[in-house]
Amino acid sequence: MDASSLFFDFSRSFLFTIATLLPMLNPPAAAPIFLTLTEGASSTARSRLSKKVAINIFIMLTVAMVAGHVVLNFFGISLPIIRIGGGLLVIATAWRLVSASDFDAEQAQDMAESYSWEQVRSKAFYPLTFPMLCGPGSLSAALTVGATLHDSSAAVGATKLAGAIPAVAVACFIVYLCLRFASQFLYRLGSNGTAVVMRLSAFILLCLGVQIVWDGLSELTISLLVEAAARVASYYFF
Repeated sequence: MDASSLFFDFSRSFLFTIATLLPMLNPPAAAPIFLTLTEGASSTARSRLSKKVAINIFIMLTVAMVAGHVVLNFFGISLPIIRIGGGLLVIATAWRLVSASDFDAEQAQDMAESYSWEQVRSKAFYPLTFPMLCGPGSLSAALTVGATLHDSSAAVGATKLAGAIPAVAVACFIVYLCLRFASQFLYRLGSNGTAVVMRLSAFILLCLGVQIVWDGLSELTISLLVEAAARVASYYFF
């Protein structure tokens, strides 16, 4: 196979991965929620946390893309179950944000002084990485991308994988930028405007969690109905 064909496969895999994963990650929408979950944290703590979240997302998406189907088949877990479980986590996180009380300046300052690296690490995976950013939707998208990497030619498959992994890295870098500079993005809104955006984003996240659970239940119901119909057909016609 010539170099031009390999470059075409590389470029197509790169663009397809970016176009599939980035809308699911949706880092701009996660920025206000990130600020809410790290209320009182210093700029340094948020910077370190943003970096760790981006690294976690890169690892999760890469593993899901390369070996996700193998892991799910090994444990006997279906995608609808992943959606339902992850959606419930999203709902729990969003509900806590929606019903949380507002912090005053003195409380925020006290939290900033005591916001340790242990707190940063404890929040880096749950709920910031999973399920807020890298939730069931993002993992399903990564599994979809992984399915397109398989090819009868080893060279083509390797080229597609070589294009997909840098695309995941670029998407995670965009996540890092949006989280790292979230406070600067929302600075012009002021305290009241930022509070409104945070509450609205939390409500949207709550609706997204309900939608994810609904999608999982719908897929599970459809699969059960199809299986039941197949058994009835086999009973009457065979």
